[in-house]
Amino acid sequence: MRPINRQTPVPPPEDRESKAELQKPGRLRDTSAAQRIGRKDRLSMDRKIIIIQHSGDEGPGTIEEFFSAQGWPVQIIDASLNGPFPGVLDEIAAVVSLGGPMNVYEEDQFPFLADEDRFVTRLIIEEIPFLGICLGSQILAKACGAKVFGAPVAELGWAPVEITGEGRSDRLFSDLPQHLKVFQWHHDTFGIPDGGRLLATGEACPNQAFKVGANAYGLQFHIEATPEMVRRWVEMERGRLDTDEVMRQTVEGAGVFRRQGNQVLDNFRRIIESSVRIRRVISMFVEDEKARKAKHPIAWWQREELGGLKLLASHG
Repeated sequence: MRPINRQTPVPPPEDRESKAELQKPGRLRDTSAAQRIGRKDRLSMDRKIIIIQHSGDEGPGTIEEFFSAQGWPVQIIDASLNGPFPGVLDEIAAVVSLGGPMNVYEEDQFPFLADEDRFVTRLIIEEIPFLGICLGSQILAKACGAKVFGAPVAELGWAPVEITGEGRSDRLFSDLPQHLKVFQWHHDTFGIPDGGRLLATGEACPNQAFKVGANAYGLQFHIEATPEMVRRWVEMERGRLDTDEVMRQTVEGAGVFRRQGNQVLDNFRRIIESSVRIRRVISMFVEDEKARKAKHPIAWWQREELGGLKLLASHG
């Protein structure tokens, strides 16, 4: 377990918000890039990407960079600061849940874990795209009824994973090789929920990625880590880990790792856009139906007939 740093990560230089503003939970970043991109079906303009952070040491890394560059408004909820989870889901395009040093069952010590469990359950029911990374994937597994338990070995550093047959046919891993070298940083692992699909597997921990429902994904490995993030993490394990070797592999593989991580994110972006379009069409149908009923209200005699039928039914 690593100590929890309660500070919110510093934003990129182009972000003009003050440091005080950045430390507020649930902050909404100014993504003026949205105005520069143009139409983009306006999908990235009216719904936001929410990133749930559990520790100051495990920030959004390349995920925030990717979606901000694409023009999506990004809101970071710092759960460790008790940042509230949204009650209304209509303005959410997707949710990404990051890693953290806690275990999913430590709800007494970290009460936000129970709140996040309920929030993720709502996302699955509403079919809002969800991507859980490390702890986030374990929260997803638990929310779906699967067990989270200590891994056979702690995976710390670089390790290969293999995309399964199910994974190769899933949109999240489109245009990626079957074998990936990924960055691991976890002591726990998860079971696959009933009805879930195993998308990637590994030697030490067989369950590396899974999908439940229409578009909820869990990745045990990290795709968001930058070399600077890796350096901070391995320094915490100095003496228990060959930090020099981990950093050597990090520097040598940085380009490939970044490209493959961005490919996963781009695939997830397509899933998000498809979901937003479907939800928008459904919303339009609902509004049209409301308008149709408003134009054709029930006549007074129909109300009396319906009332009489209900009265007869209640005494029948």
